[in-house]
Amino acid sequence: MADTRTVTVNIRRRPSISDPQGATVARALRDLGHEVTGVRINKTIELQVPDGDVEAIRTKVAEMCDKLLANPVMEDYEILISS
Repeated sequence: MADTRTVTVNIRRRPSISDPQGATVARALRDLGHEVTGVRINKTIELQVPDGDVEAIRTKVAEMCDKLLANPVMEDYEILISS
């Protein structure tokens, strides 16, 4: 198998966008007696990609995020590439 790199994409809903799933979890935790002031539900996606130039990988993964993995209107993402 060819050499690969692991790319981790952390996708977060923008702070100005409501998070109904997070609000539901926060309510449930409070109902269970836990003190929480808020919950945000985020996504982490791990990709295995062919090894190569880090900036080329970053550009390709950003394209994946913009077209499919993240909603660029509501979410921000961070790309972490293993060394």
